[in-house]
Amino acid sequence: MSAVILAIFDRFSDAQRVRTRLVGDGFPTDRVELTAREERGRAGLEPASSACGQFEQYFSTLLGPDREHKFAQRLAGRVAEGDVTTVAVHPRGSIEISRATQILRNEGAQEVMTHDLEKQSYEFAASGQETPVLGHFLPANPDHVHCLYCWLFPEKERHH
Repeated sequence: MSAVILAIFDRFSDAQRVRTRLVGDGFPTDRVELTAREERGRAGLEPASSACGQFEQYFSTLLGPDREHKFAQRLAGRVAEGDVTTVAVHPRGSIEISRATQILRNEGAQEVMTHDLEKQSYEFAASGQETPVLGHFLPANPDHVHCLYCWLFPEKERHH
């Protein structure tokens, strides 16, 4: 399971607009998922013999198979019937949690629920060590050169 914010919308067009708004706000497309009868999204990849079965497997995976299974079943039935559309956001960190929740609520979500936000694992683009990764590939740096360009071309004039 991963941290997720799940919003339920009455209309497919509202959910499409919200997905576009979230992506426009900076959320990567692979962390914003729309699920509807008209557009199954990732649920359409689940190995089931019916759309309802695919939705049920998707929501059970998204929310956890144990304590929220009944909710996943009911939600899958409503999505399969076309009654509701969902938007799931996989946030990274408190700023994204706050921003996604604000957008979902302001854009008319019928309901917004969260799952495992306190257990989320943060992803870091930078190294967690004091020495930058590049420092492991360069020879000793007695001149304390601060960039690769300066190390490769020490004779060039620099304006940093």
